[in-house]
Amino acid sequence: MTRSAQRASKPARRRRPRVLAWTAGAVVSLALLVAGAAVFFADPQQGPTVVEDVLDKRASVVSMFVGVAGLLVAGAALLAQLRSSAASAPGGASSSGPASPAVGTLSGGMVVGQAVGSARVSGPGSTTAEGARALAVGGDSWGPVMTGDGAIAVTGQVGVLGGVHLPPRAEVASRPIRLAPRPPQLSGRDEILAGLRQRLVTSDRLPSVVTVHGLGGVGKTSLVLEYAHRYLHEYDLVWQIPAEDPTVASAALTELAALLGVRDVGDKANPVDQVHAILAARNEPWLLIFDDAPDMAAVHPLLAPTGPGHILITSRASAWPSRHSLELPVLSIEAATAFLLERTGHDDAASAAEIVKELGALPLALEQAGAYLSETGISPDAYLNLLRTQRAQVLTQGQPWGYRERVASTWQLASAQLADTDPHAVALLRLLSCYAPDAIPYQLLLDEIDPTGDDGPNELPYGELAVNAAVTALRRYSLVGRPANGMISIHRLVQAITLDQLSTRQRERWYEKAAALLESAISDHDPAFPPDWPRFAQLLSHVRAVLPADSPGLRSTARYLGLSGDYRTAVLLSQEITEHLTASLGPEHPDTLVARHTRARWTGDAGDAAAARDQLRDLLPVRERVLGADHPDTLTTRHELAHWTGRAGDAAAARDQLRDLLPIHERVQGSEHPDTLTTRHTLAHWTGRAGDAVAARDQFRELLPIRQRVLGPEHPDTLAARHTLARWTGDAGDPVGARDQFHELLPIRQRVQGPEHPDTLTVRHDLAWWTGEAGDAAAARDQLRDLLPVRERVQGPEHPYTLTIRHTLARWTGRAGDAVGARDQLRDLLPVRERVLGAEHPDTLTVRHDLARWTGEAGDAIAARDQLRDLLPSRERVLGAAHPHTADTRRQLAYWRKQAQRKEGLITMLRARIWGSG
Repeated sequence: MTRSAQRASKPARRRRPRVLAWTAGAVVSLALLVAGAAVFFADPQQGPTVVEDVLDKRASVVSMFVGVAGLLVAGAALLAQLRSSAASAPGGASSSGPASPAVGTLSGGMVVGQAVGSARVSGPGSTTAEGARALAVGGDSWGPVMTGDGAIAVTGQVGVLGGVHLPPRAEVASRPIRLAPRPPQLSGRDEILAGLRQRLVTSDRLPSVVTVHGLGGVGKTSLVLEYAHRYLHEYDLVWQIPAEDPTVASAALTELAALLGVRDVGDKANPVDQVHAILAARNEPWLLIFDDAPDMAAVHPLLAPTGPGHILITSRASAWPSRHSLELPVLSIEAATAFLLERTGHDDAASAAEIVKELGALPLALEQAGAYLSETGISPDAYLNLLRTQRAQVLTQGQPWGYRERVASTWQLASAQLADTDPHAVALLRLLSCYAPDAIPYQLLLDEIDPTGDDGPNELPYGELAVNAAVTALRRYSLVGRPANGMISIHRLVQAITLDQLSTRQRERWYEKAAALLESAISDHDPAFPPDWPRFAQLLSHVRAVLPADSPGLRSTARYLGLSGDYRTAVLLSQEITEHLTASLGPEHPDTLVARHTRARWTGDAGDAAAARDQLRDLLPVRERVLGADHPDTLTTRHELAHWTGRAGDAAAARDQLRDLLPIHERVQGSEHPDTLTTRHTLAHWTGRAGDAVAARDQFRELLPIRQRVLGPEHPDTLAARHTLARWTGDAGDPVGARDQFHELLPIRQRVQGPEHPDTLTVRHDLAWWTGEAGDAAAARDQLRDLLPVRERVQGPEHPYTLTIRHTLARWTGRAGDAVGARDQLRDLLPVRERVLGAEHPDTLTVRHDLARWTGEAGDAIAARDQLRDLLPSRERVLGAAHPHTADTRRQLAYWRKQAQRKEGLITMLRARIWGSG
């Protein structure tokens, strides 16, 4: 035993007898108290009746008072003895404050509060606590010992509050990582992952933040998890935080704070602040993932303000700052098909691609389909059939890996909740589900609602505030995309699930309502009026999805497509209309014949002049039999037949047909009827195309004053006659006269039709052309260079007229002395022509012809020869061997063949000389 321990034990031995004596006195006093009470209340057995009774009771009272007094004295003495012992203990404590006692060593007692040095308690159950704010509990204690500000220590019946802590824990080397398992398969996201990585590492602010947002089931979490696992080696800390519920997010950050050693049990400090502080102090990069954040407001307080780290957020909400926003689209068809084939192990690519289209390439739906195929063992073709015939049931099957919900339940619950809280939003969702899924002009369509009808405020939202509220409700559940400029999108599976929940009659009713709103939005717009074209373009996909084939809106849309230059789509729509009318009204109904006529026109404009000619040739006898030979519609068919005969390569036959038609027009409709004048116009044109430019010029000269007198000097048809007269003036050998006429015509077109009307732009194009033909190729090039961006803005970068300007610009670039520039422009133009018009459209073949020519002019005669050799069979097949353009290609081929032979001969000679000298 140490000396200090011996000194501490001597006072303890001296105190022990005194404690025992006082304890014995307390026991005797207690016994007297009990005895006195017993005598006082006992029934006396003997003695004088009065005296004894009085004496006995007085003695009992005295005994009780003596016992109470002894008990009090014994308790007071014992308490004083204990206090005296504590005060006389070696190394006694001195307090520096009520919450911070300085404690030495205490035997059989308790020390509570904030210890400055160390606290040592001797005796049974003794405890030693060392370090700042330590707690020591001694004696017979069975209560808990807690640490932290305001902790409670209980020993016996005593509760004490104070700031107390356990001794500091030793630091343990660790790498904090909490991350869900890596997705087993992630297709079609490599480019996005690379872009995400680039954004994070090149950000000019740290920590860099990117929010991946998009439709439910689009694979946001999978993308972020793949990123985290792929670049795990780049980070010292990776922590995934469920952010949907603020309580869960806070608990995740609390756990991270404890793991990082900045938080103890019972710590009242804000765990978010603690995590932010430790992340700011770290030198190594870290990654935080806030998964499924409801919106920006919910997650913003949790984001670390500084530190060398990256933060990724996933969310269905789309309202994020653009510098932090990454909207995740659905997969491409190719990537989605590859995913499905790999997921299932099947090799039926065609059926897989069809499944992908039916499911809208949504990753959740694809994973669910893959799971179902794997679970059931059926083929992709069988699944596709189920999907098309029992879609609602199929979308509830299959357990997708890595997703909490299936496709059907993803949106059904939200729809059900909306039905209880916002009927306007449900009505809007059902309406939107009838249209094409992308870019629905909901504001435009809802403006067509009649508030007094049955589609008014009682069902669909009416008025800006009500519409905005309904859209907000749908956005809250991610049932629609973010609205922009009056447009909104909705995934096709959301549409499908919404409509599948309705009865057949309910679906029909909603389609009828959707069609009525579309017809109303189209009815007051003219497909021949270019300023109205944006309206038709905006509604095109929805017209195709909703309007029946015999509707006025669909016919107007087909006409818009043709007039705006989308000939191929106009043909497809016209074919659909024709087939429907033939089946419903009969092959010779007047409406069916109009549809056949229109289809032939757009077929020709789409590049198949021979097919247009043949269709009109078949139609003409039917119109003559049904309507009569002299009916205006029959004469119109004859006029169009002549035109497409000429476009098919037989200008002389077109001229002759129109020459025969003109007197019939004059007899039936009069010599100055607009249709008669149109026939004269077309006759003059094909007269020139047949080789007699002077006669064409003279015919237009005679026609122009009649047009001016009948229609007025500024009528569009009169201006068209002036335009064509200028053209044939140039072709007749007077390019300067043509240039001057176009120069005079341009300001009239600008004033009457506007500076950006397509006809005005055509005048500018032809003015540039004849400026070049008049000898100023550089001025022609510059005029066309100025015109091109206007055409692109007015009619679109891929409108046939825009492509014509690009073609002409390349020509005059070459004629101005830059053959290489011309070649390069035509090389860039060719794939666009092929995509827009088709590989064998006559205009595409013309680009190929001119590309070969300028390739040769740029110095590569061999390549020019080879290109023309490949072109010739196509022109012979499409235009015919005798067509003027085919003959021109044949002449050019002969020329460049000779040039190539000379070049090859020169190369051979040079090689021979080099080898000979060697």
